[in-house]
Amino acid sequence: MGVIKPYRQLNKCQIEQQADEVLAAMQAQNYMPKKWTNLAERTADFFDLGVDWMSFDPERDGVIAAKIYPTEKQIELNLEFQALHTNEGLYQSTVGHEVGHWVLHVNQGEADGTMTQGELPLTPAMDRQIFLCRTVDEQVIYRHTQRTQEDWREWQAQYFSSCLLMPRFKIEEVRQGRNLLNRSHLKAIQEELGVSQRNLIHRLKDLELIEESGNRLYPGKRLKSGEPLLTWQEPSSTPN
Repeated sequence: MGVIKPYRQLNKCQIEQQADEVLAAMQAQNYMPKKWTNLAERTADFFDLGVDWMSFDPERDGVIAAKIYPTEKQIELNLEFQALHTNEGLYQSTVGHEVGHWVLHVNQGEADGTMTQGELPLTPAMDRQIFLCRTVDEQVIYRHTQRTQEDWREWQAQYFSSCLLMPRFKIEEVRQGRNLLNRSHLKAIQEELGVSQRNLIHRLKDLELIEESGNRLYPGKRLKSGEPLLTWQEPSSTPN
């Protein structure tokens, strides 16, 4: 077995469950942040993942926001990527994305050196550049354009980030007393969670709370019925 897990098809429910398990483990160890907007960095810290800034080589790396080096337990953000400095939602989503790779795709025992490392399914030149956050468009997770295993891993990591930053129990909490069809109310929720408004809208659509047509928002099936989101409960086991 190597540092990278064999490719697995994971559906939304499975990914969301793993994100919930991470939050449960953090809560059990009193590791949740005082401010929700610090959740992504706090989660990286929970896994002892460093977060640092570096200048990337565009000829070598292309236009990417971040990388994760599993064997070094290091997330690196592109210093030249200005939106990461000015867009809190993109910053949180990007860090959460790289944490998603760590949770979903890395054999953490081997990356930590606590297990014997097997052969990496990569060339030696790539042993420090296993996962890249290649897209600058957070909404790629809602487009069915994945063709390769690499594409699907990126989708999985980004969907994990969405579930981590906007879990059902937190959405249920922040929507109380607010109108999800009112964009000023959505802006207040966005700022409270530290996410982008488009990511928030897509998450609310995914949870069937709202629907969107053009620039207009409509009640989703769950909002129409008054059905609450499932109450989050601490899972019985911690994440791998």
